[in-house]
Amino acid sequence: MPDQDKKVKTTEKSTDKKQQEITIRDYSDLKRLRCLLNVQSSKQQLPAINFDSAQNSMTKSEPAIRAGGHRARGQWHESTEAVELENFSINYKNERNFSKHPQRKLFQEIFTALVKNRLICREWVNRAPSIHFLRVLICLRLLMRDPCYQEILHSLGGIENLAQYMEIVANEYLGYGEEQHTVDKLVNMTYIFQKLAAVKDQREWVTTSGAHKTLVNLLGARDTNVLLGSLLALASLAESQECREKISELNIVENLLMILHEYDLLSKRLTAELLRLLCAEPQVKEQVKLYEGIPVLLSLLHSDHLKLLWSIVWILVQVCEDPETSVEIRIWGGIKQLLHILRGDRNFVSDHSSIGSLSSANAAGRIQQLHLSEDLSPREIQENTFSLQAACCAALTELVLNDTNAHQVVQENGVYTIAKFILPNKQKNAAKSNLLQCYAFRALRFLFSMERNRPLFKRLFPTDLFEIFIDIGHYVRDISAYEELVSKLNLLVEDELKQIAENIESINQNKAPSKYIGNYAILDHLGSGAFGCVYKVRKRSGQNLLAMKEVNLHNPAFGKDKKDRDSSVKNIVSELTIIKEQLYHPNIVRYYKTFLENDRLYIVMELIEGAPLGEHFSSLKEKHHHFTEERLWKIFIQLCLALRYLHKEKRIVHRDLTPNNIMLGDKDKVTVTDFGLAKQKQENSKLTSVVGTILYSCVQHLSLRSPAPALAT
Repeated sequence: MPDQDKKVKTTEKSTDKKQQEITIRDYSDLKRLRCLLNVQSSKQQLPAINFDSAQNSMTKSEPAIRAGGHRARGQWHESTEAVELENFSINYKNERNFSKHPQRKLFQEIFTALVKNRLICREWVNRAPSIHFLRVLICLRLLMRDPCYQEILHSLGGIENLAQYMEIVANEYLGYGEEQHTVDKLVNMTYIFQKLAAVKDQREWVTTSGAHKTLVNLLGARDTNVLLGSLLALASLAESQECREKISELNIVENLLMILHEYDLLSKRLTAELLRLLCAEPQVKEQVKLYEGIPVLLSLLHSDHLKLLWSIVWILVQVCEDPETSVEIRIWGGIKQLLHILRGDRNFVSDHSSIGSLSSANAAGRIQQLHLSEDLSPREIQENTFSLQAACCAALTELVLNDTNAHQVVQENGVYTIAKFILPNKQKNAAKSNLLQCYAFRALRFLFSMERNRPLFKRLFPTDLFEIFIDIGHYVRDISAYEELVSKLNLLVEDELKQIAENIESINQNKAPSKYIGNYAILDHLGSGAFGCVYKVRKRSGQNLLAMKEVNLHNPAFGKDKKDRDSSVKNIVSELTIIKEQLYHPNIVRYYKTFLENDRLYIVMELIEGAPLGEHFSSLKEKHHHFTEERLWKIFIQLCLALRYLHKEKRIVHRDLTPNNIMLGDKDKVTVTDFGLAKQKQENSKLTSVVGTILYSCVQHLSLRSPAPALAT
């Protein structure tokens, strides 16, 4: 035992002695470097550059730079200072708290000398070999990981000089191709500006120096590390409104869209995040529209990476505030893609990376080795998924301000898809779950604001909850307005929540057909009128969706007894047969079949994707909007073409032409529907029966005078 104790003590003494020797050696190295850096440029002996080797570019990683340094000593007879700078970058590559280090005074003096005697000394910069200047930048970068040194750089005027050098190097790189160490210099400088921009109060220093302009120019860089460095720095800057405004004044969007379209996943992720921040500025949203960015953005919704998807969806939320862009998103299939994400039909991936960690990895040459698809814990994936789902609900909320978009959301089973997110789940993160419920309720409330959707919602909620839902008001964006609704829902007892869940399932359009009528599966109830209902149907042996109108023949309008009803039905079927066989016009609904079953008449027709003109009137009135003159003319001309075809070519009179029988579809395509009262006029005859909707009848009908000859409606 005494021998063992003696050995342990000897080992401890040896370790302490070695540690002491290392500390003394480090102190000596730091003092030597400080002395070298304090030598003025005019007195410093700089080595001549071997121009044969100057054409060789250094690799981007620090180990490669170090290896290059060893070669350089043989080729350039490198100065002692350059060697000491290289040793410094090796010894302190993992140090971050220089201001708390035992040798903090020496570190500060070295940093001050690097800035005053090297970085802002134009004479030294002009004479120094490329590798020497690069090592100065690397040491500055390492020291500036400590926030204290960022303030010192600003106080010494180093930021303006660094911005000027970055502009010069960037112009050479972009204009003449890669020269010696150019890429490494740019990577280190972009890192320094990212570190400065990571602090809110320091971002103004960067924009005042003009560095943001060079960073935007570097988005055209061929080298991935330079591109990533500029993206990381710009994303940090764009967190502040003043910086966003200055960046947005530059021509940046075209390059960002190209990166989103053509580059690797990491570049796309950072670009999407930058564009998300910049889209707060009107001119950026206008540029996205100008450079046809919507198809590019929507193509990225097929990704499985949560962070990329989240950024892209929030870009869509902002750009679809423009009515034309909102329509374009629908035309390119954006609504279907957003609903597909909400349905959760795919497995998402994500990672822990942040702007700061990626910036450090990029500067150190480690970014390509990062595992950017690493698995997160189930809880982390769930929380990221909640954020994405909330973003999708926000995008759909903005999109349904357009009535045709709202109709497509309903047609694509969107009410059911969104409504499932209002249900509480005790296993979820409470705060994020409640927020998602708010976003889902808001999307549903916007859909409810469209008059034709209102009966659908009456089936979802109990009376007291429905009252709160209504009282929020139409088109209220403030998400806090929906918190009371969420709180009320979450306090319901289990049986009440179960009933709401069953109500939601009842509106699922993809459930098994509720019944069959004739050869047609009933998929959904589209609406009701004075004479019956309209259903969405599909033929047993087909895939195409159709509309089928069910007419109750016991309605008094068809006659008082069976004989009168049979006569009326015979006439209607006869007229519809004529219409079915004769009408082929892009602005007139197609009829396919009529049949009788169980004292009801069924009329199978084309399913029109859109909303009635009357609903557009009501919706615009509630939003305090109005039709533009251009839209009015477009609708009016199509309507005239349809009526001319009916009257002049087919001699058919509709006799119930109202805003509710004129459908507006994609791009305001007009379709005249509901020919139940239509009649074909024979040659040299006139129509004498008084039919149709009173509000839209002609004066002669209302005054009970003789109807106008020929084409009265």
